Amino acid sequence: MNIKLGVSTWLWDSPFTTESTALFPKIKEMGYDVVEIPVEDPALIDVKAVKKELDEHELEAVVCGAFGPERDFTHDDPSYHQKSFDYVNSCLKICTGLDTGFFGGPMYSSVGKARLVSVDQKKKEWDRAVINLRKVCEMAESQGLEIALEPLNRFESDLVNTASDVMRLIKDINHPAAKVLLDGFHMNIEEPDIEKAIRQAGDKLIHVQVSENYRGTPGTGQTRWDDYKRGLSAIGYHGVVSIESFTPEVKELAGAVCIWKPLAPSQDSFAREGYKFLKKWSESTEDN
Repeated sequence: MNIKLGVSTWLWDSPFTTESTALFPKIKEMGYDVVEIPVEDPALIDVKAVKKELDEHELEAVVCGAFGPERDFTHDDPSYHQKSFDYVNSCLKICTGLDTGFFGGPMYSSVGKARLVSVDQKKKEWDRAVINLRKVCEMAESQGLEIALEPLNRFESDLVNTASDVMRLIKDINHPAAKVLLDGFHMNIEEPDIEKAIRQAGDKLIHVQVSENYRGTPGTGQTRWDDYKRGLSAIGYHGVVSIESFTPEVKELAGAVCIWKPLAPSQDSFAREGYKFLKKWSESTEDN
């Protein structure tokens, strides 16, 4: 497969700040081509300084968003929509400054908004997401960017859980800038058939995040990596496959994603062994 391998700085640290670029030499030394930058607070990031460090270490960037309770395009209160637009606009400027082609994440709603609601309420929230994300697409397009919408598992969202859901959302948004990000952790919970889900996303798929089924080091769990490879090969995927997991040392983030213990001997070993596995997986000519 013609892909590049990346890793999220969330594996070590949160929130990402200009000082987080201290991770770049290590990430490059491990073999990665791409660093995935999660933007929790745009004000903490000096874009020119980060770009300088990326160039110095010959790394590319992917930018993803963090959508907490204040960032909710489906909220009954329109002031939350404006907060979300302001945040997304700041992130799009960061994307432009770092020469990335898209902004990714579950931006249709706030993460953790998982409830049993009426059919009417669900439709209201779906329609709000469609209307607001169409505006986001227009914002992105005006800057030469796309957006990559990420389904989340049922414990983190009640709106978009599967490839089928996100493709329906994209159809309703009806804008060429609306694309897809698939995260293997969420897919391992929600998708009966990983290969089929990837094929369903097809040419809309522009970013892939991976970890093991338990959010640990790729290659150490129950993930059916052969299904991922067949699906990605079938659609001619040539983007980034990036490790996304988290450190239990950052208590607020660890609590948000329910990681109560280390998932590897060290975060460095997580990244290093994960790279070795993914490199071999991406270069192998046979599916097991």
